[in-house]
Amino acid sequence: MYFDHAELKHRLGNGLLSFPVTDFKADGSFNEATYRGRLQWLQPFGASVLFAAGGTGEFFSIEQDEYAQVVRAATDECRKETPIVAGVGQGTRAAIGYARAAEENGASGILLMPHYLTEASQDGIAAHIEAVCRSTKLGVVVYNRAQSQVNADTLARLVERCPNLIGFKDGVGNIELMMSIYHRLGDRLVYLGGLPTAEIFAPAYLAMGVNTYSSAVFNFIPKTALRFYEACRASDTATIKDLLNRFYFPLIALRNRKAGYAVSMIKAGATLVGHTAGPVRSPLTELNDAEVQILADLIRAVEPEALKG
Repeated sequence: MYFDHAELKHRLGNGLLSFPVTDFKADGSFNEATYRGRLQWLQPFGASVLFAAGGTGEFFSIEQDEYAQVVRAATDECRKETPIVAGVGQGTRAAIGYARAAEENGASGILLMPHYLTEASQDGIAAHIEAVCRSTKLGVVVYNRAQSQVNADTLARLVERCPNLIGFKDGVGNIELMMSIYHRLGDRLVYLGGLPTAEIFAPAYLAMGVNTYSSAVFNFIPKTALRFYEACRASDTATIKDLLNRFYFPLIALRNRKAGYAVSMIKAGATLVGHTAGPVRSPLTELNDAEVQILADLIRAVEPEALKG
């Protein structure tokens, strides 16, 4: 099924989003069979959009020849029911190559992640985004994060020049910037929360008009992820407070123990619930045994039936 810009924009703004981890074998190679199995398991829980080869999916560690395999596997398994948005990044020429590969392999949209390493001016970032948008017919969501951050003026110019620029994902947490963009551009774009462990910010962002966010924990406790999302939409403050205190705040403390745990922790959670995705790729590192036990205890506190063994 092809999801046009309007339908993709609607799906992005009206449901929980998630980034499936990418499966690797013990030797580090892509494990397509278990990745397809992961998507078959996750899809029925009802995320409105799934992102292939995103940040949690280790896009930064996936080789170019593997990228098409990852996107094709995701679209083969999910596209009839769930749009697949593919992560795209690195320098402009590389990003265009990834964008074209995403389109050729059935993706419904693109998440344009930060360019690689170097700082750039607003004009340079705008030229990068426009070049990628012009290289594809797919809807593009800009991920404002790290060294690739646009201001409201730059984004306003871009939406005039790029009809397929349909979304803005905030990974910065600058409230002033978010409000200025939202009030300036209104429903021209769909707005997504994209800070690490986005649930922490979800209630405040909902009040600003950011209706949804991407949930990493959907990878291992999808029922709890959906419960929290629905509590936010219903202004169920008791459930929000309970889940924040019993699960999300302790999870953040675990995540903050070591750089890169935002991904490693999610893969460890997937293993604990019987859907292992294999190891993370270097330069990421695995949780130690004590940290895995902490994570298991956190899962047990909110969704004990999910644990295996």
